[in-house]
Amino acid sequence: MIRITQLKLPITHTEEQLQKKIAKTLRLGAAPFTYKIHKQSLDARHKDDKKFVYTVDVKTEQEACTLKKVHNKNIMLTKETCYHFPSPGSAELVHPPVVIGSGPAGLFCAWYLAKAGYRPLVLERGEEADKRQKTVENFWKNGVLDPDSNVQFGEGGAGTFSDGKLNTLVKDTFGRGKEVLARFVEAGAPKEILYQQKPHLGTDQLVGIVQFMRHQIEEMGGQFRFRSTVTDLLIQDDRLEAVMVNDQERIPAEVCILAPGHSARDTFAMLNKRGVCMEPKSFAVGVRVEHPQTMINEDLYGEPENDLLGAASYKVTHTLENGRGVYSFCMCPGGYVVNASSEEGLLAVNGMSYQARDSHNANSAIIVTVNPSDFPEESVLGGIALQRNLERAAWEAGNGKVPVQLFEDYCKKQKSSQLREVQPCIKGEYTLADVRSIFPKEIGDSIEAGIHAFGKKLSGFDRPDALLEGVESRTSSPVRIVRDHKELISNIEGIYPCGEGAGYAGGITSAAMDGIKVAEAVAEFYSLPVNKM
Repeated sequence: MIRITQLKLPITHTEEQLQKKIAKTLRLGAAPFTYKIHKQSLDARHKDDKKFVYTVDVKTEQEACTLKKVHNKNIMLTKETCYHFPSPGSAELVHPPVVIGSGPAGLFCAWYLAKAGYRPLVLERGEEADKRQKTVENFWKNGVLDPDSNVQFGEGGAGTFSDGKLNTLVKDTFGRGKEVLARFVEAGAPKEILYQQKPHLGTDQLVGIVQFMRHQIEEMGGQFRFRSTVTDLLIQDDRLEAVMVNDQERIPAEVCILAPGHSARDTFAMLNKRGVCMEPKSFAVGVRVEHPQTMINEDLYGEPENDLLGAASYKVTHTLENGRGVYSFCMCPGGYVVNASSEEGLLAVNGMSYQARDSHNANSAIIVTVNPSDFPEESVLGGIALQRNLERAAWEAGNGKVPVQLFEDYCKKQKSSQLREVQPCIKGEYTLADVRSIFPKEIGDSIEAGIHAFGKKLSGFDRPDALLEGVESRTSSPVRIVRDHKELISNIEGIYPCGEGAGYAGGITSAAMDGIKVAEAVAEFYSLPVNKM
């Protein structure tokens, strides 16, 4: 197979023009060939001459001879790597493995274990995705929070109510990333995600996709139980014996995959009490900022609208004089800011887009790095204490509603009293408030300095009427559940930390890849279970 990189075509090109470009580049003439797009990206450096840039894999007869005819560093032979899941190990496994959490890590771990015959039991504290969607929409409309089923908890995890980004910086040496995308396509995602540089699935698509995968797991022998919170682990001689569900039911288990998500604070407290080794980790906190999507499109594309390119996205970073990093995170083109709270009396926000990305505003988190020296407690749960302090302040600033402040007022340290051109696109009730009062001085000042720095990179980013909403506190897990580098097991035999909540991923795709990786580790060591649930 021949791989061609840096194949550039105008954004208005047709499929026929791409085929002709391939044939011309390889000097194939009329020789037959087939091709598959490996990657597609956008080159918008020249706004009046934007290009799509392709990497394509081509199959044709006598590939070696074809290569002799062309001398181009962007043309090479390549091999297609196929993903391989290991065969069952030999250590006795009496009971099916228990998977805690049905976010991307837990869902993909369960899918591959089920495919291999392990009949996993998935325990999820929240609701099924369709029921959860109604519960969340009711919260946004009426303010009635369900602490166990919300934007953070439930089938699909926190990613279900997000922009659904699928790009990742994790190296895909073993083909796990391709497996994740293939599973999504099989579950109903558009096939373009297999090669787009920045693939995404809107929240409206994710609900159906996670349910499709759940049904697949059930058909392969796995089980799901919703409204089932794991409240304790029964451990004897540093070995897992059982899990307790809802403080009432004891489920025997030798293997437990811990994939609880980054907001499972009660779970982290329980693990700490039970002696599961954890450590605090750095993360980031800040605000959501909203701008008109047309402004972002003009900044990046040179035109306010372009149906071929869709809503433009950005990524900005800056190192401040105080040594902290400030950067954009989870940018949602044509999206919404959402009330993402999961505890009464505390308020957190996140960003979300539908597949069409067609709201009036672009939003992203503008966040500042924090580390254990910033935490109000020195314990392993110190980062959670910081999150709660900020979320309590956000709740008080907005009296339970999402607090909103114009950037001009943020800089003046005064409560906003009137909106201007930029109107909020928010899911949930909101109110004008003093967002800056939520933060300690250094973090608040860092956000202001960062936005001014970004205004020098994107025209209008620091416009006076840009909207800031708080608090963005759930960027990543504030703890890491320590696991062995090779066997992926914790200090308690049988417990496998997994995914973003455990501190080993940062987004839907990387969490799903880690779920597959942990499923492999279980399969390599344990035989198929003897008993059925």
